[in-house]
Amino acid sequence: MIERYSQLVIRWRYFIVLATLALVMLTTLGFPLRFDTDYRVFFSEENPQLIAFEDLQNTYTKNDNVIFVLAPKDGKVFTNETLAAVEWLTNESWQIPYSNRVDSISNFQHTRAEEDDLIVEDLIVDAMKLSAKEMERAKAVALVEPQLINKLISPQTHVTGISTTVQLPGIHPDTEVPEIAAFVRELADKARAKYPHLDIYIAGVVMMNNSFPEASKGDLQSLVPLMYLVILGMLWLLIRGFSGIVATFLVITFSTVAAMGLAGLFGIALTGPSSTAPTMILTLAVADSVHFLVTMRHELNVNRLDKNAAIMESLRVNFQPIFLTSLTTAIGFLSMNFGDVPPFRDLGNIVAMGVTIAFLVSVSFLPALMSILPMKARPVSEKVHAMEHLGNFVVAKRRGLMWSMAAIILILIAFIPRNELNDVFVEYFDESFDFRIATDFTTDNLTGTYDMNYSLSAGEPEGISKPEFLQQVDKFVEWYRVQPEVTHVNTITDTFKRLNKNMHGDDPAYYKLPERRDLAAQYLLLYEMSLPYGLDLNNQINVDKSATKIAITLRTLSSNELIALEDRTQQWFKDNAPELQVPGASTSIMFARIGSRNIKSMLLGAVIALVLISIILIVALRSLKFGLISLIPNLIPTAVAFGVWGIFVGHVGLGLSVVAGLTIGIVVDDTIHYLSKYLRARREKQMDSPAAVLYAFRSVGLALWITTLALVAGFVILSMSHFAVNSDMGTMTAITISLALLADFLFLPPLLMKLDKKLSHS
Repeated sequence: MIERYSQLVIRWRYFIVLATLALVMLTTLGFPLRFDTDYRVFFSEENPQLIAFEDLQNTYTKNDNVIFVLAPKDGKVFTNETLAAVEWLTNESWQIPYSNRVDSISNFQHTRAEEDDLIVEDLIVDAMKLSAKEMERAKAVALVEPQLINKLISPQTHVTGISTTVQLPGIHPDTEVPEIAAFVRELADKARAKYPHLDIYIAGVVMMNNSFPEASKGDLQSLVPLMYLVILGMLWLLIRGFSGIVATFLVITFSTVAAMGLAGLFGIALTGPSSTAPTMILTLAVADSVHFLVTMRHELNVNRLDKNAAIMESLRVNFQPIFLTSLTTAIGFLSMNFGDVPPFRDLGNIVAMGVTIAFLVSVSFLPALMSILPMKARPVSEKVHAMEHLGNFVVAKRRGLMWSMAAIILILIAFIPRNELNDVFVEYFDESFDFRIATDFTTDNLTGTYDMNYSLSAGEPEGISKPEFLQQVDKFVEWYRVQPEVTHVNTITDTFKRLNKNMHGDDPAYYKLPERRDLAAQYLLLYEMSLPYGLDLNNQINVDKSATKIAITLRTLSSNELIALEDRTQQWFKDNAPELQVPGASTSIMFARIGSRNIKSMLLGAVIALVLISIILIVALRSLKFGLISLIPNLIPTAVAFGVWGIFVGHVGLGLSVVAGLTIGIVVDDTIHYLSKYLRARREKQMDSPAAVLYAFRSVGLALWITTLALVAGFVILSMSHFAVNSDMGTMTAITISLALLADFLFLPPLLMKLDKKLSHS
């Protein structure tokens, strides 16, 4: 059947080439792909932390924000020039697209009593005209105001912040965040020019959001071209055939373009992880081409077949293993759909499409094109002899190799428990990102960037004015303020205390919660009526005043530290206020939980993929025993890689949570090609086991070297990404693929020679 198919490919070669070009061109209708700039894309709709967070966002003012951090070079915020800059930038920040609230020390609504009147006004007005005494008074207020200290002003008063809350409409999610980022960067540049004595940093959730597509686009612009250069350079060194290089270049280009185009047509948006799909596809597409070209050149150079006969023989020998490797790789990537992170699902689906297209192009377009392009027979490569030497070494030392490799494998696997599920999501971005630099500076000098929010319900409309409820809330707030992870707590109880003091002639003795519900309600109403537009209390109180939000700002924490804090909080609720108990909600806790959730679901996907792949191999190899033997070199590389990671790193984050599923299909490739050649020698050529091992090394060893080098180079380049999720994934995959080659060259052959003595040759 394959012979008949290969004859048709040769006969219809011009039509196949043109048809492939036309079909690939059609897929380009999916370009350009949309970049999704919302961090929420990392969470499925069923994610409990996302559901809790969305409930909070729908109840109160959203906390998507941009924060300008101003650091005067003289280290003094309370000077006329710096306060004027704060005042100017506060006013200008209202022009930020989609802004609905701006908070700073200048527009903080300071309250004071004048006889029976409550005066509510900006803390700083007309800064350039302030006297030294007036500035000192404003400074004294800022340093004792719980809503400002460690949030918008540092205790040393050397740094201050201006926070702008934005309400994203979500109509054009791919342009809204970049629009805000571009505007605030331009505004920061204007401020730097107007006030050269200031260093200005831009942090906040919106800037984090914007860093995801910037990471994606940066990787696409730098890593993909570099990947092409490396792979083509390696192929030139290893294959040294211009026609083969051109054909391989077209195969990987067509596979990548078609897969990305189809992704666009299916409405898949690019994100940080899914933007690595082109790198993975072009890496994987090389393997199919290399196996076909190496066999074809072997038939051309060694067996002296004419070009078309060599093409047909290469198709006959490689069709099944290329099909099986493509199928198993696609299954491995499709198993990523079991994960809880949609961008990784998209990555798996795009790469699975690319691998499938690469197979179709490799068994149709590639042989058709090679039949058209000129090609000459060359002397036999010395590299083939090198493979024969390696084969002889493995056969001669098989007993020692098997036991020593088994010992090394077991020792390294023993280090897997050293790995700890942990992540610091701010560190997803390295110091090449302005967001990371600004975030680190903000955390070190002003306030934290991690947060946790709790919506505490009084159980009835207007219930937040109940003294017993306010007392419970205040106990919770005071407990949180002494936790070592906390930098700031924003709570309505501070406002009630301040208003109570104001309404008692600013007597410090009355800085406490009102003891009567009617007084608390009156104070709150009077205060709300005095607030200017845009500075209402909806960021702290829901519409019917039945619940209030406690907003906690935290220092930079690992996911384990954050989860431990949330666990302590839930225990406090159980012990002190079970009627108020609610889960914490924030982007921080969402990212903290996602790694462990994803690993659990991905392991299930990997197991299912492994079972499917095993069934396929048993059927394809026509042997239950060989199918089961193939499981050993397929499982070992990933397990050993996590052992190596446990020794040198020990932290498993979001990027590594997909590696088991991602690599399982790739690792199987080497095993399939090696076993298919081994069994061909056993069944067709009636060789004994050692001779079959030598045949496999001679016929497929070079191709495995080339494809492994190409794959490792591809993922090493991915490890150079400035986005840690991608770089960790690239590093771990490169390690796993390298170990897979070692297993298939140094462990599988001795294992076959040991076990195949007792196996039937059918």
